Amino acid sequence: MEPNGHTFLEKVLTIVREEQDESRPLIEFKHPKQLEEILDLDVTEGVDDKKLEACVRQVLQHSVKTDRVTFRNQLYGGTDPYGLSGAWLAEAFNTSQYTFEVAPAFTLIELKMIQHILQLFGIPEGDGIFSPGGSMSMFYGIVAARHRAFPEVKAKGMRGLPELVLFTSEDSHYSIKKAAHWLGFGTESIKVVKTNQCGQLIVPELDIAIQREKDAGRCPLFVNATAGTTVLGAIDDLVAVSDVCKKHNVWMHVDACWGGSLILSQKYRNKLNGIERADSISWNPHKMAGAPLQCSVFVVRERGLLHSSNAAAAQYLFHQDKFYDVSYDTGDKSVQCGRKIDAFKLWMMWKARGDSGLSSLCDHTMDIARFCLHTVENKPGFRLVCDNLQCPNVCFWYIPKFMRGRKEDEKWWEVMHKITPKIKELLTLSSRLMVAYSPVRQYKNFFRLAFTFHPIVQEKDVLAMLQAIEECGEQVTLDML
Repeated sequence: MEPNGHTFLEKVLTIVREEQDESRPLIEFKHPKQLEEILDLDVTEGVDDKKLEACVRQVLQHSVKTDRVTFRNQLYGGTDPYGLSGAWLAEAFNTSQYTFEVAPAFTLIELKMIQHILQLFGIPEGDGIFSPGGSMSMFYGIVAARHRAFPEVKAKGMRGLPELVLFTSEDSHYSIKKAAHWLGFGTESIKVVKTNQCGQLIVPELDIAIQREKDAGRCPLFVNATAGTTVLGAIDDLVAVSDVCKKHNVWMHVDACWGGSLILSQKYRNKLNGIERADSISWNPHKMAGAPLQCSVFVVRERGLLHSSNAAAAQYLFHQDKFYDVSYDTGDKSVQCGRKIDAFKLWMMWKARGDSGLSSLCDHTMDIARFCLHTVENKPGFRLVCDNLQCPNVCFWYIPKFMRGRKEDEKWWEVMHKITPKIKELLTLSSRLMVAYSPVRQYKNFFRLAFTFHPIVQEKDVLAMLQAIEECGEQVTLDML
């Protein structure tokens, strides 16, 4: 008998619960070739449900348990359980967000969520769209800026336009490079502005850079400010950036994919002062706030600009003679056609917790990051990269005992550069902690502990993470490097 899958669906929740049990390791790391030999991935012949379940459990056994407090590897972690419920429901109903006709309630939910988010960011008359992620939101921002400045570009392309220039900080996300390439600007059109010690864009340098391009006969189009850089979690001085953009009549985008979640907090939202002056903003609730991947929002100050810059008016989908109000068909302001109902996941979280519940989660996340920072600051062998907590990123080195007391010259730092990834390797292989490391500018490899709403981390968890780093750090020897 051919399997129909419905009985297997009933097993899925049980499988998830069992495989995410706290007794299971964070990761059973295998190198790619080893894992290929373990997993039964062939799909040539169908299998019965019993065999399928065994294969699925094998896959999950060798998957990272991102719901653990010890998963600190990326800028996301465990999912909000209400958001996860929304994701399951969204997948079960399997519809697309492009027209009210096929997603009536979900369309109203997306519009409601966008309006609520616009209010929080201080641009209530604006517009927005849920996008696949922050990189796509960067595309939306640049396209909107270009269309507003040169509306003829939609029909005629880039020919005949002046040489357009984009500005970003040296610590900003790499997506602006991909956008410049894909949208025909070229990566050489990006002018990189220096940052200060803690990763914030140096605004006077931005002013000078824009004027330099104008004097050279080029056309400054777009400034990408950041609210929560990927590594240090730096938030640019958005008020000052806005003043420079206004002075030069340049579009101001704020990449708030990481730090935008601070807008949920009554206590910490002032860190985003000036974001209400932006022409466009990107925010990823699937990062700090714990919405299930993917859940990303792009908002723009000027209502109607998304539609005019992106609409293709496909007659087979966006008919203007439908039997209902076609202004509720939101798909034509998107670059996509088929689009998941990502807003429903965020709505489920927000509906359950309300503004105050999400604010409390944000406050706790920042407070636990501050506890971590102060602990690192006072713990022997640990050294902070920056003591200015802007987002819940805590960046530091662990210096093993055999490296302490030595002259910290270039050779010393080259050894430290190798020690950090070695500690990461030992932590991962022992399944004690998955933590990110990175170099930034002149800084050699250091650890980044970034905290999220879910799972809820307690002080004892932070102490255990730091202890794991210390113990693995003391296992490192020069011979291992």
